[in-house]
Amino acid sequence: MRSSYDAVVLGGGHNALVATAYLARAGRSVLLLERLGEPGGATVSSRPFPGRDAALSRYSYLVSLLPRKVVRDLDLDFRVRARDVSSYTPTVRGGVPTGLLVGGGRARTRASFARLTGDDRAYAAWREFAALTGHAARRIFPTLTEPLPDKAELRRAVDDDTVWRTLFEEPIGTAIEARFTDDLVRGVVLTDALIGTFADAHDPDLRQNRCFLYHVIGGGTGDWNVPVGGMGALTRALVDRARAAGAELRTGHEAVRVETDGRRAEVTYRTADGEGTVAARHVLAGTSPQELAALTGQAPPAPAEGCQLKVNMLLKRLPKLRDPAVDPHEAFAGTFHIAEGYGELARAHAEAASGCLPSVPPSEIYCHTLTDPTILGPDLAERGYQTLTLFGLHAPARLFAADNATAREKLLAATLAQLDAHLAEPIADCLATDADGRPCLEAKTPLDLERELRLPGGHIFHGDLAFPYADDEAPDDRWGVATAYPNVHLCGAGARRGGGVSGIPGHNAAMAVLGL
Repeated sequence: MRSSYDAVVLGGGHNALVATAYLARAGRSVLLLERLGEPGGATVSSRPFPGRDAALSRYSYLVSLLPRKVVRDLDLDFRVRARDVSSYTPTVRGGVPTGLLVGGGRARTRASFARLTGDDRAYAAWREFAALTGHAARRIFPTLTEPLPDKAELRRAVDDDTVWRTLFEEPIGTAIEARFTDDLVRGVVLTDALIGTFADAHDPDLRQNRCFLYHVIGGGTGDWNVPVGGMGALTRALVDRARAAGAELRTGHEAVRVETDGRRAEVTYRTADGEGTVAARHVLAGTSPQELAALTGQAPPAPAEGCQLKVNMLLKRLPKLRDPAVDPHEAFAGTFHIAEGYGELARAHAEAASGCLPSVPPSEIYCHTLTDPTILGPDLAERGYQTLTLFGLHAPARLFAADNATAREKLLAATLAQLDAHLAEPIADCLATDADGRPCLEAKTPLDLERELRLPGGHIFHGDLAFPYADDEAPDDRWGVATAYPNVHLCGAGARRGGGVSGIPGHNAAMAVLGL
């Protein structure tokens, strides 16, 4: 290891790897320091169930925000695959199991809306709203890898007053209630505003709108795709490109202090053998803003709080559904919404805000292997095994503070009970077992994610997302990655256009260092 570099990158998540690869390919000397034994952070594939050859995308699982520009610029050997079905939402109407299937073509989707609501009005409203978000996606997504616009510039780029008002000015609940009357349809639309964000549809601070925006603009289409080979395929591709360009990647190296005068920096790191220091012209932090503040001795930003339950499962077979009109292979191929009606989401939020675990916890599930079976070993794939990933909403970290293990088990049981309510057989009967005979199921709360990945408060975005325009308090932050020090930049999810599996903060931090 050299004693001095053009740039030292803290953390080895996918955003940090993107920044590293860009800088190394530009001819800069780059050192990346990663605390864990392998790079990737939350974008890794792992085999959590002993004796089972299933490489799960354990922490993050779908790709929407990763720009084709980043894949192209870095010549990444990485592909995604589209899902034929967008979503399926089971419910019961008049005592009869039914549901809403979005996907399989317009005629199929239209018929599903009519079966649920009794006429074509909900489908027409759905199409109209999709056109609105599609317009926003086409206009906004390309700006995410350009210098940060100010608010007026972004509004001119959107060039539609209704779109701007709906997404940037009024609580998203206002638009949903004005356009849709069916409670289930309202809930399906609202879920994009709540993934990783603890909010109500009408919160005046619009954190739900910010979350919604990033969930509907990805790739300029809003499509959510499956990473071929699992999320670890992205990490491997980035590591290969960074190393091929000459970057040094050191795992088992934990940054413990950063000192800088704004022109030169010194980073102190710790390994199993002791401490060391390295100098750099620039420091790029793939860590959270909270951790960077601790490293530099600055006052920490506002606390962050994650709000999700994450569950990974390996199944012997997909469960049968109570709704006979939908094949499980279709229902689980997209996003399978559970207890996510509009009223159910509001009640769950109110219960959690009052300090109680939701009595009817909302969640959503998807099955990676229906779109990409390559993450399974040949034997499991031949025998029809499948993976399920569940993401529970409205489970803020505060609810686990007193007794994480007990609260985790209680919420998991309630969540699976809601799933079972729409199945013709219990999900437990479909679970595979590991080499020790234990069910192949793991659940993680925000506190588990904080412990394992140092996500602040378990927040998957490092904090509440921000609208993708310049903050009035930092008008000179050209790329949305600035900190209190001119030579220290955020390159992780906590940057202004961070969050999700995107690589955008890494790209933008690299552009800031390169003076572009």
